[in-house]
Amino acid sequence: MTVLSLADLGWSAFFRSQIGQQVPDTMLPARVCDVHRDRVSVKSESGDLSLILPPDISAGDLAVGDWVLTEIGSGLVHSVLERRTVLRRRGAGSSVTHQLIAANVDTLMIVTSCNDDFNPARLERYLALASSSETLPLIVLTKADLAEDPGDYQKQAERLSPLATAISIDARDPESLELLSPWLKRGQTAALVGSSGVGKSTILNGLTGLDVATRGIREDDAKGRHTTTARSLRQTFSGGWLVDTPGMRSLSLSESTDGISKVFADLEELAAGCRFSDCAHESEPGCAIRAAIDIGELDSDRLHRWQKLLREDRFNTETIAEARVRQRGQTRFIKATIKGKRRMKD
Repeated sequence: MTVLSLADLGWSAFFRSQIGQQVPDTMLPARVCDVHRDRVSVKSESGDLSLILPPDISAGDLAVGDWVLTEIGSGLVHSVLERRTVLRRRGAGSSVTHQLIAANVDTLMIVTSCNDDFNPARLERYLALASSSETLPLIVLTKADLAEDPGDYQKQAERLSPLATAISIDARDPESLELLSPWLKRGQTAALVGSSGVGKSTILNGLTGLDVATRGIREDDAKGRHTTTARSLRQTFSGGWLVDTPGMRSLSLSESTDGISKVFADLEELAAGCRFSDCAHESEPGCAIRAAIDIGELDSDRLHRWQKLLREDRFNTETIAEARVRQRGQTRFIKATIKGKRRMKD
């Protein structure tokens, strides 16, 4: 069994500062690799462990990549350390809660393919997620060997944001996968996100030596089928760590205004030149954005995608905030009711 140091696992001064310069002799830091219903699988300097969650910590409170402390020999999660970065999305449906994707990630590898799966609107969502989470975005274009001009896809991807870097690979070719190694050095962590069938599991297999089942994109409509069903953290040959995630049918943003602004920095800069500070960029005189569209410097579709993301983020953020206020009010009401009943009994 390979013995891993804390540095191998991604431990840094950020986490050490939360518990002092020296880890207490009775405590063991460990990194979460899998989250189950009532327990987590972790890696530590003492090897792989399975830890039971205490009553005050639920599975939804933990993300793959989290650092936890366990009292040696207890078999329990003692506490969860503050995250350096966190990737999350708004819960599906009418939920007003956040769903954790991964924690303490350095690079978000946004995987798409050089065919009809390439979708600028979806890529911009992932780029905004990365930017708002202070995570480095990397667009990974698969099936480059089947594309007539993979370089064109790279150019389109990098035009979406000044922060975006894009590379094209053949996920089945070990030499091509080596292009990802600079983002997966010892102790570094990357998360694979993207639609089903774009090659995330193939990338994971090639970089880790695992044998995760894969099912490709259907050639008739370029849509994928789910293979990965749960998030996991696995070590790569180069010493880094990969979080594999299930294909997401939707990525609803909230509390991501800063990230959206960074992705659409070009539009933010243009909007600053509009005559009116509350310009809606429709038919107002002196609109710098409409002027750029009229002379062909800006695609109107990009403007519409920017406005759509801002509206969605504003609505979701306000909804979450209102729900939190309501929940706090309900908690105070319940506590007051219980206190009143106790007084009546006395």
